Amino acid sequence: MKSTIKKIIALVLAAVTLLSLTACATPEKEDGTYSVGIVQLMQHVALDQATKGFQDALTAKLGDKVTFDVQLASGEQTNCTTIVTKFINDKVDLIMANATPAVIAAKEATSTIPIVGTSVTDYVAKEAAIVASNEAPGGNVTGYSDLSDIAAHVDLSKKLCPEAKTVAIVYCSAEPNSVIQGNQAEKLFAEAGFTTVTLTASDVTTIASVVNSACSQADMIYIPTDNLFAENMEAVKNIAEPAKVPVICGEGGMVQSGGTATVSIDYYTLGFRAGEMAYSIMVEGADPAKTPIGFMTADDMELVVNEENMAALGLTVPEDMKK
Repeated sequence: MKSTIKKIIALVLAAVTLLSLTACATPEKEDGTYSVGIVQLMQHVALDQATKGFQDALTAKLGDKVTFDVQLASGEQTNCTTIVTKFINDKVDLIMANATPAVIAAKEATSTIPIVGTSVTDYVAKEAAIVASNEAPGGNVTGYSDLSDIAAHVDLSKKLCPEAKTVAIVYCSAEPNSVIQGNQAEKLFAEAGFTTVTLTASDVTTIASVVNSACSQADMIYIPTDNLFAENMEAVKNIAEPAKVPVICGEGGMVQSGGTATVSIDYYTLGFRAGEMAYSIMVEGADPAKTPIGFMTADDMELVVNEENMAALGLTVPEDMKK
């Protein structure tokens, strides 16, 4: 009899302990409020649009029940780490990491807080190695890819600049996704009959010399999605436009800031979809490890041209490319 009573008491105590732990684990969820930390690598059009889309998606679903702590890292991965550490100490419910270095910093800092990435070209490639696979990320990180259609950029280059024979492929050597795209661009432009010259900048101080070299060696410049150059497109324009060298870009924000043209995804939409993914994880309980990386489709692509730059270069959009 005493043994039975002891067992009953033990079971009751275990149940009470479990309920207490459960209550302590998620007290903030009783009123349905959520906190999200956003670490954005730097400030330029594409990343700004992605962050805005992400916030709008969650606000549309949660209203004032979600709060955001948006922090800019000024282009430094060490700053990303400092920011993410703050988020961990603040016990945020989810981290949105905007751009590859930000996602890498977040992944290295926490294995428990869900992380949704955006503005990342390739989550799997060895240069980044963020997730195990696109289909099954396998950890606490998932997100949306901004993989651009480089083949479409090659086709655009041929149509806008039919006389061009040499293309300078320009990007930042310190950005993993830029290196990946640069290698792809070399292959695709060469297959299309172009002579390619690859020139890389290591930081902002080398941009001018790289662009000057590109203008002296090539008929056209191609810059893939690249944060360093996206932040400094005005400097590119100030050299390339007087030299009458078109600059085909990886995304629309770079064109708006001084490039010539691109076929691009919309980064606001990219961020919005990442926000919807974050909702499914943070509110509905989806597992990041089993949430596939999201990709934009051909239907999400649009032609973006800088009409002022086109006019300065004497270029026109071919009729078959106009909508």
